[in-house]
Amino acid sequence: MTAIRATAPRTPLGRRFGLLMGALLLSSLGNGLCFPFTSIYVSQLLGLGGRAAGGYFIAMAAASFAAALAGGPLADRGSPHRVGALGGAALAVGYALLAPAGSVALVLTSGVCVGAGFGLFYASIVGIVDTAVPESGRRSAFAIRHIVNNAGIGLGSVAAGLALHGVATPVGALRWLYLANGLAALPLIAVILGVRPRTRPEPEERDASAEKPGAGPTYRTLLRARPMALLILAQALFAIVGFTQIEATVPLLMHDRMAVRLGWVSTVVAASSFALIALQPLLRRQLERLPETVSLAAGPVLWTGAFGCGLGAALAGETAPAAVRYGLLLAFAVIFAAGELMYSSAFYPLLLRWSGEEAVGRAGALASLAWNLGTASGPPIGLFVVANASATGGWLALALGAAAAFTVAAALHSRTAGS
Repeated sequence: MTAIRATAPRTPLGRRFGLLMGALLLSSLGNGLCFPFTSIYVSQLLGLGGRAAGGYFIAMAAASFAAALAGGPLADRGSPHRVGALGGAALAVGYALLAPAGSVALVLTSGVCVGAGFGLFYASIVGIVDTAVPESGRRSAFAIRHIVNNAGIGLGSVAAGLALHGVATPVGALRWLYLANGLAALPLIAVILGVRPRTRPEPEERDASAEKPGAGPTYRTLLRARPMALLILAQALFAIVGFTQIEATVPLLMHDRMAVRLGWVSTVVAASSFALIALQPLLRRQLERLPETVSLAAGPVLWTGAFGCGLGAALAGETAPAAVRYGLLLAFAVIFAAGELMYSSAFYPLLLRWSGEEAVGRAGALASLAWNLGTASGPPIGLFVVANASATGGWLALALGAAAAFTVAAALHSRTAGS
């Protein structure tokens, strides 16, 4: 007889989730077309100067903050799908406005639209993904969503580089790229509206909800709960010490302090993105067996190990064999990607569990605001470290930052372990 292996069946995530991820990939690819170029485009190519470029990002940040705060309650009271579709429409308009932009007023209007779009979208995407998959598939779904977003931005950046290579008038090519970015958001709007649940609540449910029109935790109530407050703090710290550092600090650290050539810098960063895609199916079963709080705490532990590999490459020095030096840097990329998967498979399922269905939008808005705070403050902190530390000091500082994030995640686990 053939032995039957006792393995947990894989939860099918469904057609609605597949459509949603396809549209998200296309939208993220559109963002990648323009992501690295906006400040150059506004300040130099349009000739509007650094103040206009700074004004764009300030307007975007302010609008994102306000839209997230407003979008959370809207998603909770009505439908996250309508809020997400409105956010997608604002993104489409905002990016398309940069294509014909030639004045500061139009640039600032674009920044407001893009910021509002991101604020509304990220306040609603948690609820949109959750309603598209069975509860048992949450962890895989949010891990895949993280991979799709990163893969789309990476592919878009590559496509933009090819499109701009050798062009005589880059401003003209960028106008088309911004227009393409705006158009790439349109399928996402259609899919978000298309996958929304069609079932209506029973009369008894409608009557019960009508009795309590303002029911549901407020932002203050959510943050008064210690696990939720620690989770939101962890989100900000993970952005500061992890995600922004691999994008802003690590490439500069390798190039300026370790004399790593640009080709290898690009290879190491790309390897981390490809490792995300390769590791997800390999680690899926292990991730689903781990408690979410353990998985969340494991993320910064792996990042500490990854930064340790970078430290080893720095200590080896330029005289070390290339296989040792670059092998350690590639090990950094793969281990860092594994830490990302630990985070993405755990954070949003925990957010959903602790917020409750009636406050998913508000919880998503808080997570978005924490992420924005982290991505705004992380790069300046990392660049300060690079400017004032040696290669070994820089990697050590990154490892210590990841260790600090672990302390918060560990406190979260110990706080909830007995409950």
